[in-house]
Amino acid sequence: MGLIKAAKDALGSLVADQWREYFYCTSMNSDTLMVKGEKRVTQGRNSNQGTDNIISNGSIISVNAGQCMIIVDQGKITDFCAEPGEFVYDNSTEPSLLYGNLGENLKKSFTQLGRRFTFGGNTAKDQRVYFINTKEILDNLYGTPTAISFHVVSPKTGLELETTVKCNGKYSFKIVDPIVFYTNIAGNVEDKYSKNEELTGIMKSELLTKLPIALSQIAAQGVLPSQVPAHMDELTEYLKTELNTLWTEKRGIEVASMTMNAPIVPQEDLDKINKWNETAVLTNANMAAARQTEAYTRALENMGNGGGDGEGGNASAMNGAMGMMAMGMMQGMMNNGMGNMFGVSQPQMKPASTVEEGAVLGWTCSCGRADNRGKFCQECGLPKPALDGWTCSCGHVNQGKFCQECGKKKPEGAPLYRCDKCGWEPEDPANPPKFCPECGDIFDDNDKI
Repeated sequence: MGLIKAAKDALGSLVADQWREYFYCTSMNSDTLMVKGEKRVTQGRNSNQGTDNIISNGSIISVNAGQCMIIVDQGKITDFCAEPGEFVYDNSTEPSLLYGNLGENLKKSFTQLGRRFTFGGNTAKDQRVYFINTKEILDNLYGTPTAISFHVVSPKTGLELETTVKCNGKYSFKIVDPIVFYTNIAGNVEDKYSKNEELTGIMKSELLTKLPIALSQIAAQGVLPSQVPAHMDELTEYLKTELNTLWTEKRGIEVASMTMNAPIVPQEDLDKINKWNETAVLTNANMAAARQTEAYTRALENMGNGGGDGEGGNASAMNGAMGMMAMGMMQGMMNNGMGNMFGVSQPQMKPASTVEEGAVLGWTCSCGRADNRGKFCQECGLPKPALDGWTCSCGHVNQGKFCQECGKKKPEGAPLYRCDKCGWEPEDPANPPKFCPECGDIFDDNDKI
């Protein structure tokens, strides 16, 4: 009982005499997964009204694009066709197995059923034609009811963070093996089988079970949570693999595509990720050089804007101080091998309390002026340093309010820090780094001693 494609040159009177019924299916919407074929009896010579659930020899079966037709005899599939066109039913031939564009899945599934036989021209008691929707079934919602784990690895700093995400979106699926779908899901329905809450509810639950595994494979590539929606094609392929046993092998269904809204990450973890990015920018040599160059340029401009006595002189002094701090920052850049970016020799900063032998009375400024008597340097305007020095986190001993080497402000009663996660202590407890080099934890109020 096979199918013969109805070609124009086969429409002779002999064949026309044998055509009894015309089986067809109207268009199926995205909610209809399978429908029983409608029968229209052909009027003409030797015609009859036919019998329900009987396919007369010579009947025509029409298959549309996006459909797969199966013939069921006594509850068992005996033939199928996924190729669009009109076909003549001939009960004297072997099954034709016209599987169209659905690949080898249909042929393999049919072979496993072990029902390749004919009735030798005898009429069976129950024969049916079913049409299965092979188009993409759209607009299936999903959402994580609880947060799921997401391991973040920063591609810029290499730091790792175990966080959680909540996500939601839509997915679509396709019936890729109609024989398995009919055998295990739809069965011998009387009229049609529609997408229902029972089926989609189970599928959504299974998808959410496998989603954390697929997300972990995305995270392993260094993808941040906010970047996941841009990697949906990869995520879909991972889910296909994970759902192969539950969906494809058991139901003949496969996830086709997915969309995802921006995942929701806890705010404290999002802040940590943002700080990672800021740190990566600050530790980049090119970015640091650009910032220091900008600061130096502004300091030079400020030095040329002030002047005179009184308030104007104070402003000039402060401008000069800022300029010298910037020059100290530039000196640190040159000491790191970045070169003299402005082609001028920069003065070396030194503790103001150091007075060279033979210097005149007064105090010596870091710019070299050694006969200062007032509160400010007569050469550059820097204030007179305090008697007691302080050590900056960069290691330079200073007298003023700002470090003469790197420009950092003198700490005033700065707290001491020790990592509350691993116990690591910085070399200068008052000036810890942003992150613990041992465990990656952020130094905050929890780490104060």
